[in-house]
Amino acid sequence: MSNSVYFCSCKLKKDTSIPDFLLAAEKLNNEYISKQKGYISWKQLVDGELWLDLVTFETMEDVKNFVESSNTPNEFSEKYFSLVDLNSCTEHFFSVERSY
Repeated sequence: MSNSVYFCSCKLKKDTSIPDFLLAAEKLNNEYISKQKGYISWKQLVDGELWLDLVTFETMEDVKNFVESSNTPNEFSEKYFSLVDLNSCTEHFFSVERSY
């Protein structure tokens, strides 16, 4: 069975501190995302102002359950998203076809 990836790109709000953003992401991961069924890993990538989140789960069902559960705010997601320009966000759901 292949893994599935939640892919989200966004920009940060103007004047957001990168260390503050990364700390908020780490807390969100450690206290919430990593506890979701099927969670494997979360990679954050950056290219200038564009940030990408690649969150890998065991199955597409796990990804969809994660996204659905994320609609209920918690203290960690509220802090994280307070630093993100929500109007810049796009998300996609990918199945891993092959890994090398």
